[in-house]
This record gives sequence, C-alpha cells and structure tokens, in this order.
Amino acid sequence: MDIEFNKREDQNRLRLSEINRLLAEIKKGGGEKRLQKLRDEGKMTARERIEYLLDKGSDSIEIGAFAGYEMYEEHGGCPSGGVVVMMGYVSGRQCIVVANDASVKAGAWFPITGKKNLRAQEIAMENKLPIIYLVDSAGVYLPMQDEIFPDKEHFGRIFRNNAKMSAMGIIQISAVMGSCVAGGAYLPIMSDEAMIVDKTGSIFLAGSYLVKAAIGESIDNETLGGATTHSSISGVTDYKAKDDKDALNRIRNIMKSLGSTEKAGFDRIESALPKEKPGNIFGIMPAARSEQYDTYEIIKCLTDNSEYEEYKADYGKSIICATARIDGWSVGIVANQRKLVKSGKGEMQFGGVIYSDSADKATRFIANCNQRKIPLVFLQDVTGFMVGSKSEHGGIIKDGAKMVNAVANSVVPKFTVITGNSYGAGNYAMCGKAYDPRLIIAWPWADLAVMGGAQAAKVLAQIQESTLKKQGKEITEQEHNEILDTISKKYQKQTEATYAAARLWTDAIINPVDTRKWISMGIEAADHAPITEKFNLGVIQV
Repeated sequence: MDIEFNKREDQNRLRLSEINRLLAEIKKGGGEKRLQKLRDEGKMTARERIEYLLDKGSDSIEIGAFAGYEMYEEHGGCPSGGVVVMMGYVSGRQCIVVANDASVKAGAWFPITGKKNLRAQEIAMENKLPIIYLVDSAGVYLPMQDEIFPDKEHFGRIFRNNAKMSAMGIIQISAVMGSCVAGGAYLPIMSDEAMIVDKTGSIFLAGSYLVKAAIGESIDNETLGGATTHSSISGVTDYKAKDDKDALNRIRNIMKSLGSTEKAGFDRIESALPKEKPGNIFGIMPAARSEQYDTYEIIKCLTDNSEYEEYKADYGKSIICATARIDGWSVGIVANQRKLVKSGKGEMQFGGVIYSDSADKATRFIANCNQRKIPLVFLQDVTGFMVGSKSEHGGIIKDGAKMVNAVANSVVPKFTVITGNSYGAGNYAMCGKAYDPRLIIAWPWADLAVMGGAQAAKVLAQIQESTLKKQGKEITEQEHNEILDTISKKYQKQTEATYAAARLWTDAIINPVDTRKWISMGIEAADHAPITEKFNLGVIQV
C-alpha cells in the first residue's frame, strides 16, 4: 500500500468514527435518566425490546437511525425520530420491527416520526414483509400538530396503510407496551393480532382528564383502557401479557406459525467473499470529493470473488455496467466511473459526469436486467450530466431522459449506495430517493446537493451581492469574502450525509464494509414480493 492510500484510509476511518460517535449518542434516546425511568416502571426500552425480540446472532439493519438529527432543537430534539425501525429476523422470518421510544417526549410523534413510520410501512409493503409494532406513544406532539395531523403523508396515512397491508395479506402484529392514545388507538385493532401488557399498556381515544373535561365522567386510565378492560370487556386486544418479555415471547410464537410465501425467484448461489478486502474502500476513496479514483477497485471490494462481467466495456466509459454476485445474489451494477477516461471517439471524459454515450449504455443495461429479472445496484458518485454546446447539440437531454425513464419504469428491485457525490439530475438518473430504491444508503463522506458546494456558494453569493448593489451598496473584497464564507458554510452543512439522513433522504449512513449485508438483506426482502408488472419504457425520444 502506498502513502496516499494510507492517508485516505486514515481520513476516511476518522469520518466513520465520527458517525459512530454520533450514532452512540442518538441511541441514548431521551437520555439515560429517562431510559432508567422506563425501567423503573417495569418496562424495557425500545432498543431493549427489539434486541430481545430479534433472533440472537442473526443479521439486522436499522432504518433511519439519524432521523431528526439536529432538528427540532427548540423543542428539545427528537433523536432517531422518536422511533426505532429495524429489518431483522424473528423466529427465522424476515420482518420489519417498529418500536416507539418513550424516552423521547413520551414517544410523541414529530413530523419526522410520521415520515419514518411511513417509510417502515413502505418497505414492508414493497417487499411483502411482516411488520411488528411495539407501541408506546403519547400520540401527536401537539405543539407541531399542524405539521403532522391532516395532510396525505401525515399521521392518518399510517392507518390507511394498515388497511392496505391487511388487504395485501401482509402480516401485522401489535403489542401495546405503554400508551396508545387518540388516533393511534386504531393501530392495534387494524393489525392482524394485538396484545397488551398488563398495568403498563393502555389504549383509549381520550385519557381520563379529557374524558372528565368532555363529558364529566370521572374514571382512572387503567379502568378506562387498561389491559383487563381491552382483553376481557372491549375485545380490542387478543392477548394480555404479564410483562414486556411475555408479550415479545408471544410475538415470537406467532411468527413461528406463519406459512410460507411465494417468492420472486431472484437467483442466488453459494456466497463467496471478495478477494479484495472490503476494508480497502477506506484507502481507495479520496478524502476530497473532487479527487479522482478508479471505481473498478470499489466494485472488486463488493462482489463475490471480486468478479464481474462488464457490459459494453469500451463504450460510454463514464458509467460502468456489469453483472456480478453479491453474497451469492445475482445483481446488475450501474456505477459512475470517477476516473478521467477516454471515450470511443478519443475524447477525454470527466470522472463522475454522465455523457450521452454512458446514459445510452446504462438505459440498455437496465432494460436487460429487467428482461433477465436481475436486481439493480446503483453505486452513486455523480456530479451531474455533461453541459455545454457540444453536449446539448448531441442530445444529452434526450439521452439523459431515456436513462431516467428506464430507472423510473424498472420493475426489478433497485438498491442505491451513495459512495461519494450525488448532485443534480445525476441523483435522479442514478436512482435517488425519488425513484423508489428498495433501500438507499450512504457512506460517511457522501454529499447530496443540487450542485457542488463551491459552485453553489459562488452563485448564491453573486445573487446576494447583486441585490445589495441594486440597493446602492458597494461590496468590498473583504465583504465579498465574508459573504462567500458564510454561504459556503451553510451550504456545505446542508450537503453532508448526516443532513440527508436526518430528513430520511437516505435510510442510513453505513460502514462501507457493511454494504454487502445491506444489499443482501434487501434482495432477500424483495424476494418475498413476486414481480407482477412488465418493464416498459413508455414514450421516449429515440
């Protein structure tokens, strides 16, 4: 290994270390005091419940751990969006688990909480996976009710999805392990099976104080909507559990009883480790997002035996298309080449930029993978489409549109890994969040933005200075530099991987070494949902 490799490795591992440090803080939820208070009440914490429920020693991945990061600080923050979401295995069955974190504002729903719950349901619906709800929530966070209550993608959409999943035959299990109030009270009864924990679980449309205020009735919460009431009188719940572990054990027993499901039939053989160590990614990736590297070296760190079969290797070289195996699964890889390459016409093409020939190649490759029923993996390190008169006259918009069309209409499952840059329309063409990847993950140094930070800051500074000049103000060089510096810092903050993950533009920021696990578990999940649509590009300009 050379000195430059070692420098890159050190810098990139430091970034991962910082992500891990932030994650450790996030996993404390509302803080140790609040977590201990839950334990003192006879409860397990959200993460303890999930850890107990999932099969010991099995793989799991956490969706949206960074949700809410550095958001709602005027309200005290909302670590992990106040809810923990995992994809894992219960009694050997792959499933989604959603657990309210009552240490964060008593499990109340912030806007990002709703978005994260809907993302969990979306994953379950796309992949036809059972979903388990561990309920412990005070309902909508009232100071922000206008941002979580009435719209299409707000709180009510959860129950609409409950109904849709039921009609689709997707298993839903609810365990009420704390509060379950107001609109949230519909969740258990809209699940296939529901249970409630004695003394700590409660379900009601309105608590005792509101009942007193509304109709003048005096009643305590336990009598109003406790475990005995709903298991013996109302029939809302199917089982009464003596404590959290009893409820979780019952869920495990239910999952044992599930019948087999039809498979999509994605091809898998015995897995093989890459010959190139996945850890080498840290030394291959440059510390600066503008620097070049050879994407083939990244692919070798991810694929079984470091092998791949390239499609149109000598054409459209700014995008690499290849079939390969990842943890035994057959996949089609679409990756931005970040190295300066020479086109078939002998012209130099910038790394990370999509040219007409590469867009054309990728479109054909995506169609082939759909024809052969091969899941697609996008390795995104893209700065956008090539601009300028030559590209415009050559039809870059037309060729880019064909690629976007192919990505949008693809019917095989898609998985996106943001390995570096994710800028502008390149984000769309390489299957950004708007194009329905089954999972979308980022490496710690990923950048997501409409354009690169340096270019964007200059444009924004020019606009601000132009406005000031129209007001009769002359801008000195020092003032220009101050304006540029202020804008640069703000813009750079908004491009960071943590900013995107906080808003669920990505599902997770991961250790690159775990990329194979995420893709493998994602394809395994997708294999539960047979493909029922046919690939059709629709109307395109040839």
